[in-house]
Amino acid sequence: MSFGPRRIVCLTEEPTEVLYALGEQDRIVGISGFTVRPPRARKEKPKVSAFTSAKVGEILKLQPDFVVGFSDIQADIAAELIRQGVEVWISNHRSVADIVDYVRRLGALVGAADRANAYADALQAGVDAVAEASARLPCRPKVYFEEWDEPRISGIRWVAELVRIAGGDDIFPELAAQSLAKYRILADDDEIIARAPDIVFGSWCGKKFQPGKVAARAGWAGVPAVRDGELHEIKSPIILQPGPAALTDGVAELARHIHRWAAARS
Repeated sequence: MSFGPRRIVCLTEEPTEVLYALGEQDRIVGISGFTVRPPRARKEKPKVSAFTSAKVGEILKLQPDFVVGFSDIQADIAAELIRQGVEVWISNHRSVADIVDYVRRLGALVGAADRANAYADALQAGVDAVAEASARLPCRPKVYFEEWDEPRISGIRWVAELVRIAGGDDIFPELAAQSLAKYRILADDDEIIARAPDIVFGSWCGKKFQPGKVAARAGWAGVPAVRDGELHEIKSPIILQPGPAALTDGVAELARHIHRWAAARS
């Protein structure tokens, strides 16, 4: 006999992806408008939130008994729903280990702990396999991950960790520890140029990465990544959501480019 909440609203994509993976999608009554994984969710579920905003009235009409969100950025949405008597869980997972633990906790909250633990174990095993393969690389590239272009914003913590797992070295590890994007803004390009990344990954949070624009930036001609044509897009939905996609498709895409780069230099 199943237990736990029966009418769940997901304010971000990762709880939707997890619940579908666990076979618990029938509990979901509303999702984020940014949801693309799994693709069927967009067709099956009403979209009632963005990231920093939500249609609270529409959410209440769905009569949820549980709302799942992410981070302090959604604190105001959560507070408004709580004042309306809705139970809300706002997670704040920021690392690879946290993402795996998030899967376990969400599964437990909906009464699917065993399946969630098995799924989390499989996700961890996949990450471990990438790390093991990366450990055998003959050399490691310096990597600049750009989350936004104007202003330049470097990658968040789980992204920097996945870059390392995939065999690269994030050139701004001190910024990756900052949870808010405003603290990962680079004042100018000099620091990026000085750290001479071998590979640049762009994931411009919802808009298409343009390698040509990056290559044309003033002073960038001598950057190894520009010189060697190592400017690659990683689609936002598979890397910028702290959910399963980052631990599967996201890290695999990072590794594909990094391992190819290393093999060419062995």
